[in-house]
Amino acid sequence: AYEIHARLVGSEMCIRDRRKEIRSMKRIKLTVAYDGTNYCGWQIQDNGITIEEVLNRELSKLLQEDIKIIGASRTDSGVHALGNVAVFDTETRIPPEKISFALNQRLPDDIRIQESCQVADDFHPRFCDTIKTYEYRIWNDKFPNPLVRLYSKFCYFNVDVAKMEQAAAYLVGEHDFKSFCTPRTQVESTVRTVTEISFRTEGKMIIMTIRGTGFLYNMVRIIMGTLLKCGMNMYPPEHVKEILDAKDRAAAGPKAEACGLQLVGIEYL
Repeated sequence: AYEIHARLVGSEMCIRDRRKEIRSMKRIKLTVAYDGTNYCGWQIQDNGITIEEVLNRELSKLLQEDIKIIGASRTDSGVHALGNVAVFDTETRIPPEKISFALNQRLPDDIRIQESCQVADDFHPRFCDTIKTYEYRIWNDKFPNPLVRLYSKFCYFNVDVAKMEQAAAYLVGEHDFKSFCTPRTQVESTVRTVTEISFRTEGKMIIMTIRGTGFLYNMVRIIMGTLLKCGMNMYPPEHVKEILDAKDRAAAGPKAEACGLQLVGIEYL
């Protein structure tokens, strides 16, 4: 009898251990693409629907858990993304790589998960060393193109891309970008490193690619607005260095429209 009892107790403990293993928490990483036109940015807001809100809602329904995602980049209202990153913790038994397929069936057509995978429990999308890549698009023609109006800024002035390239060279490297961020930005330091700014043209479309280890609030859009002033011969290219040295938002150009900006991807180093 004692031997039978011991076997039963051992079996119950084995079952409990297996259940514990099955129900153990794991961290899932999502690569998220979205058209930001109809959203008030990434981060949950009181004034309208956001990407984060939709993902939290649909993940919670899918997994039958209260899911709160953590995003890598809090893109502004109207900004698009091909490769934003988010993580969440879950006890689900769904294989990590299958979550993307299941979730995409629930999401609206303007949000899609490109990949889902398990990562280390201490992985945090904002506190790791990264290189972020953004693109900004300008439709440069006499008249707007309705087919690209949601994904580019329209400019009817003739834009000198060579002058924009000359001006952009002053911004590459580690600098204090205080002139190129919204004044209410609450950060300890406005020093950032831009590793690359380049331009290419595809017909009437001018595309700026900018890469760096991190960006301040509205930094890319203000850089674009300032460089465009140079491209329209309103600023000489060397004036960008004066703007940088001023450390004053009022010295820089206007903030370019959100619709032209796209977060292309985030590389974790």
